[in-house]
Amino acid sequence: MSRRRVPQKVLNDIGRERIDKLLGMATEAVRQDRPDRARRYVELAGRVSAKTQVPMPSDFPVCRGCGIPLMPGINCRVRLGNHMVCVTCGMCGEIRRRPYLKEQSHD
Repeated sequence: MSRRRVPQKVLNDIGRERIDKLLGMATEAVRQDRPDRARRYVELAGRVSAKTQVPMPSDFPVCRGCGIPLMPGINCRVRLGNHMVCVTCGMCGEIRRRPYLKEQSHD
């Protein structure tokens, strides 16, 4: 017997819902000081994203070094200077620099 095909729109909705749930659980795990659990939730969200071909949310900051969600004041440090935003992970020390020239030119 052949399996019934699930429409791509339904798969995308399920994938997006599960990714949001996993990333929310990862955020809670960071607040509860459980970095191992948070890292696992982010990893699972990435797998769901790849399997369902739904992109990970771009507004959810994740450390590229250790894969833990970045939350300023809890496990990362944010500094402004030299036209850059420097975000330093508190777990592994990975530094992410992003320019902010557009925001400065409106002054």
